[in-house]
Amino acid sequence: MKTILLTGGTGLVGRRLTHHLNSKGYKVIILTRKIPAATQKQVEYASWDVSSQTIDVQAIQKADYVVHLAGAGVVDKRWTNAYKKEIKNSRTQSSALLVATLQNNTNKVKAVISASAIGWYGADVINVGKQKGFLETDKPATDFLGETCKLWEESIEPVQKLGIRLVKLRTGIVLSSDGGALTEFKKPIKMGIAGILGNGKQMVSWIHIDDLCRMYIAGIENELMSGSYNAVAPEPVSNKVLTMELAKIMKGKFFIAAYVPAFVLQLMLGDSSVEVLKSTTVTCEKIRQSGFTFLYPDIEHALQQLCKPT
Repeated sequence: MKTILLTGGTGLVGRRLTHHLNSKGYKVIILTRKIPAATQKQVEYASWDVSSQTIDVQAIQKADYVVHLAGAGVVDKRWTNAYKKEIKNSRTQSSALLVATLQNNTNKVKAVISASAIGWYGADVINVGKQKGFLETDKPATDFLGETCKLWEESIEPVQKLGIRLVKLRTGIVLSSDGGALTEFKKPIKMGIAGILGNGKQMVSWIHIDDLCRMYIAGIENELMSGSYNAVAPEPVSNKVLTMELAKIMKGKFFIAAYVPAFVLQLMLGDSSVEVLKSTTVTCEKIRQSGFTFLYPDIEHALQQLCKPT
């Protein structure tokens, strides 16, 4: 049985990924600051503290692969200067701790699969070269998230000098029935209002959480995968299309479409409102060429699955 060391294992993606890994026979060790009293089969917990740069070295030494998801949520709080610093530091300092531990201790880690984000690319550029979406070879944006993603990826890249294969998944908007963006989209719809953000034309590059988890497993199992990959579905949609499709699934014809002006979002969210209003069209051609196939390539089937009664 192969062992996966997982950072960020208690988050939305981490919890679902643990389920997928266990179902495939992998043992999971979750690095956490607070080890829970209750345990589950095929899951261990080990301590680490990024702020003090401490880690259970034995956890690294047990691992065959590392999946690195740790990082403060980008939209969890308003973007104060202090929280922007936390967003960056939680990513770069956690990577630095992993790199230093791998450098300084004997281990058998074959690959590191690290989270990144499509915030790397910034907003869509309206020209012929970008009509099909951003590619992994495009340069990072110079805005806050572009800079953050650049530092994030650079902070984990030194593992390659140790002979460890590195895969970086630049993740789009993750759709899950257990929380995250979809929960926020659902809130007004439950009251019969389909809240379209801004003008609704901004493109959303999304991915079903199960396809994202399967990508992480592909990164573990496919030894030919290396470098950056866009973790997005093949068919990006506008915010209006996503919202209206979700409303139809949840309410049939019994809802009212309402536009939420940009200035209202600015008042509600502060600086981070730029992210929900930004159009980012990203291509997944590289991950498809690696042999990956999507279970949920289009928004209709993805939302239908995620809204099924449990």
